[in-house]
Order: sequence, then structure tokens, then C-alpha cells
Amino acid sequence: MSGAGMSAVWGIPFAGILLSIALCPLWAPGFWHHHFGKVSAAWSLAFLLPLAWVFGWDAAAHSLVHALLAEYLPFIILLTALYTVAGGIFIRGNLHGSPRLNVALLAIGAALASVMGTTGASMLMLRPLLRANDNRIHKVHVVVFFIFIVSNAGGALTPLGDPPLFLGFLQGVDFFWTVGHLWQPTLFLVGVLLALCFAIDRYYYAKEGVLPVDPTPDTPRIGFDGGVNFALLGAVVGLVLLSGFWKSPVVFHVAGAEVGLPGLVRDAGLVLVTLLSLRWTPAQVHADNQFSWGPMLEVAKLFAGIFLTIIPVIALLREGLHGPFGAVVAAVTRPNGTPDPAMYFWASGLLSSFLDNAPTYLVFFNTAGGDAPTLMTTLAPTLMAVSAGSVFMGANSYIGNAPNMMVKAIAEQRGVAMPSFFGYMAWSCAILVPLFFVITLIWFK
Repeated sequence: MSGAGMSAVWGIPFAGILLSIALCPLWAPGFWHHHFGKVSAAWSLAFLLPLAWVFGWDAAAHSLVHALLAEYLPFIILLTALYTVAGGIFIRGNLHGSPRLNVALLAIGAALASVMGTTGASMLMLRPLLRANDNRIHKVHVVVFFIFIVSNAGGALTPLGDPPLFLGFLQGVDFFWTVGHLWQPTLFLVGVLLALCFAIDRYYYAKEGVLPVDPTPDTPRIGFDGGVNFALLGAVVGLVLLSGFWKSPVVFHVAGAEVGLPGLVRDAGLVLVTLLSLRWTPAQVHADNQFSWGPMLEVAKLFAGIFLTIIPVIALLREGLHGPFGAVVAAVTRPNGTPDPAMYFWASGLLSSFLDNAPTYLVFFNTAGGDAPTLMTTLAPTLMAVSAGSVFMGANSYIGNAPNMMVKAIAEQRGVAMPSFFGYMAWSCAILVPLFFVITLIWFK
């Protein structure tokens, strides 16, 4: 879709669905819990129906099919596969949540996040972390740092790690480009956060002691149930790598949208992995993990609306300085016309804090030109800034990244009194924002 002649009014449905995600859970939690799918569908229709009226039904159908086949379905199929595989692994046993153990679990989660995704790593590591600390009085800070590290920063190294990077991979960014360019700021951020978590946890641990009775009984040893899912996780990694390295001229055209053979094989394989995990995972493992489709369904329904309503926003951003969003483009552009990596880092990051980092990445990827080969070479600092901002600052609020809300919901189900929306932001502003300024000065000045 061309943005020529379009006004900023076309961006209202996109802003509407993102504001709904941010505000409805606070202002109308009961309504949101039961009707979030309908809200997403309403905002989607608020874009599609006017599009069909102004540009014709063919244009509306083409936009719908392209958004679903080229971006939404690959995105949601990967998330579903990682969510299912991680939900089929149960870490058996009772650990005791000392500061050293908690930091070790967070470090393991950070390492796993770039392999099995922030969603997969969060679902795998959160439950043993909560069991380990269920006899602690003060444990909210541990879950907050878990969101910082495992649900966000740890996923910055591969397209498997975080949804924004997978969208970049779908746009043509090489699979190993991110680890080659982002390992230093990622290591810095994760390392400092682990050190801060240890210091804070050590203070509370020395102050509080533990409850006299541990709600989780001790077991003879630590182990895993549902081990077959480790092999299926390897299959997920292999399928994503295959789709990146396999170049095929075979292309299928569906209602004007192109579907390449490698992507089709990847998605079919991921669906098969999901089905095999459900078939081979013992029912007791799912019961022990309290596995349910609720969090995944919420993400799927909301992102369907996001991927549709973002279409005109991207088209308008491509109009550059002379388009309706020229102020946004000007803010991230130096006087000589070149991109400003520091501004891209903060612009993509601040929007990722509240507008979900996957669509935000896509917006600024296209603002910087949208050409993957150029962004990986000539404009590599800009792509680094967009990638780091979208991934790192997704931790600034609960709605910045899909796993954040999942972790909050599971922790509250287990009796942890998680901070409110703004209470959580007090933590992120005090701890994360100063670190982002340091990262700017070192890598994006």
C-alpha cells in the first residue's frame, strides 16, 4: 500500500488497539478479560471497512491476505511452537531461593531466551523460580528482574529470541547478524542487571530469613519431565535456520501475496512440532506446569489486530519527511539526512515500552528504509539501535512484550503480589532507564 495522499487519520485504528491494550486492563479489567478478542476485531474492522470503501474491496482483501500470510501467521506459528514446547517441559524438584540460586536461574533463563525465545524461556524458568521462592517473604523483586532479563534482554541475540528480531528475519536480516552486532550491549545489560538483582536480593534475604514451613516439599533430586520436548526444541531451531539459509525460486501467489517455499516448509514444520509436543507430552507434565492456552490465545487475538492496523502506519512512514508522520522521521534523522542511531534507539525503545515491541520494530525498520541488505551493512548502527531499543526497552512496562503479561499473570496466580502497571514502571525507570543512557553513550552516540 502506498501512503501517498493518505492522512494520519488512517493511523487511528492502530493507536486505538494499542491504547486499548494499555488502558482497558486498568480501567475495565472484567470487560477486557472477556472481550479483548472482540476489541481487537472491532479495531481491525475500523481499518478494513474504510479501506474497502475508499480503495476498493480488492485492495482491502490484498492487504488482509498479505498481513496474515507474510507476517502474522509465521509470527504466531513460531510463538505457538515455542510456547507449547516450553510448556511440555517440567523442571522437577524443589530448590531454595537464595540470592545465588536466583541469580543462577536468571542467568540460565537469559542464555535460553535467545535459543527458545523469551516466551519459551519465561514459561520454562518461571515456575521453578516461583517454587524456589515460595517460602520467601519478599520475592516481587525477583520476578521483576526475571521480566527484565529473561523475558526481554536475554532474547536480543537471535531471531528466535524476541518477536521483533523474528520480524526482521522475515524481512531479510541474516539469522546470525544480531548476535554478531548486539552481543556486547546485551552482555553489558544482562551482567549489570544480574549484579543488581544479587545485591537487592541479598539485602532482603538477610533481612527477612524464610518462612518456617516451605510450601513445596523437598524431593530427592532435580530432574526434567517431558524430555522429548528438548528434541522438539532442536527441531524448531533447525526449521528457522533452514528457512533462512535455503533459497528457493519457488513462490506461491495467494490473492496477490507471495509465499516462498522455505517459509512454507518452516511454518508447516513448526505446526507439526506443536502437534507432536501435544501428543507426546504426558498429561501429568501439563498438569504440573498448569499449562493452558489462555495466554497464547490472548496474544494471538491481539496481534491479529495489530498486524492489520499497522499497515497504513508503515505506508505513511515510508513517505518520509513529507508524509503525515514527517515529525517522527525528522526526530530520528540528522541535519545531513543520515539516520541518528541514538534517536532510533530511544524512539523505538520508548514506543516499544507501551506499543508492544514487535510492531514498533517493524515501524522503525521501515522508517530507516526497510531494505535489509543496506541496514545490515551501510546502516548497521541504525539497525543495531532499532533492534536493541525494541528488545531492551520492551521491559519498561508490562505491555512492552508479550511474555511480560504472561509472567505477571502466572506469578499472581501463585500468590505473588506483583506491582501495578505504574508500580512496575517505577522499578523500570529507576533501574533500566539509567542503564539505557549508558548503552547510548557507549554504542549509539
